[in-house]
Amino acid sequence: MGKIGFIGLGIMGRPMAKNLAAKGYRLMVYDIASEAVAELTKLGAETSSPAAIGAECDIVFTILPTGAIVKETLFGAAGTASAMKAGSIVVDMSSVTPGDSTYCAAKLKEKGIDFLDAPVSGGEPKAIDGTLSFMVGGEADVFAAAEPYLKAMGSSAVLIGGSGSGSVAKLVNQIVVNNTIAVVSEAFVFAAKAGVDPLKVFDAIKGGLAASEIMSRKIPMIVERDFRPGGKMSINLKDIKNVMATAHEIDVPLPYTAQLLEIMQSLKISDGLDLDHCSIVHFFERIAGVEVRKRES
Repeated sequence: MGKIGFIGLGIMGRPMAKNLAAKGYRLMVYDIASEAVAELTKLGAETSSPAAIGAECDIVFTILPTGAIVKETLFGAAGTASAMKAGSIVVDMSSVTPGDSTYCAAKLKEKGIDFLDAPVSGGEPKAIDGTLSFMVGGEADVFAAAEPYLKAMGSSAVLIGGSGSGSVAKLVNQIVVNNTIAVVSEAFVFAAKAGVDPLKVFDAIKGGLAASEIMSRKIPMIVERDFRPGGKMSINLKDIKNVMATAHEIDVPLPYTAQLLEIMQSLKISDGLDLDHCSIVHFFERIAGVEVRKRES
């Protein structure tokens, strides 16, 4: 079994790489955070530079904060792609724009290197337990070659279509997830202001048509005032900015998501960007003058 390159060991990347290592894959890893690299080397991974990873690995996974960082890592001075052989594969699991993904695919193709955009859904909990969902764009034969590795990190990997289509699916996911958090937040602020117990409201409606995994995962966090990040606001704000930029390019009006972007921008100013994105509830709490919290029995 050859070596696998893995670049990006943040909230999502670190547990994903650990799952690959736990399943016996030989990893070469790189991240600017030495603590994250050290955690992987304890599991048998080699630490290396982006270029050295490109030279020694036939498949390289990246999961990085922005499209600009992905491009710099791949194509900058001593970047990964500079040392990769024709026939190798790059799988970018970052949340970026479809334009970023098609750019990377075209530039790598010039070198005879294959590319998949394969962003993920599920947040840190599913990255830890290996049940992420992958939304993939690229060629079917390249997907088939990468699928075993994706299945080692997740429970689902679906080929959507050509390059960029995985990133489109990820942006669709982020529209649904973040707008749902906002609507759930608004609804439960309404309940709290009306004087009823939000947990009892949750228990009453979670088995009906209003039920959703998002509500089931986020309401318990909100009522316990637990905003430790599983999905950081910084990443989700970046994704919603990418949604709106892409929507403007293809002339799709997104009025709800445009309003959500402004809500998130206001929270950037008041809360910063290190909290979980269920902290969207803070916006609605502040304008209503109430908190959605667990009631003492």
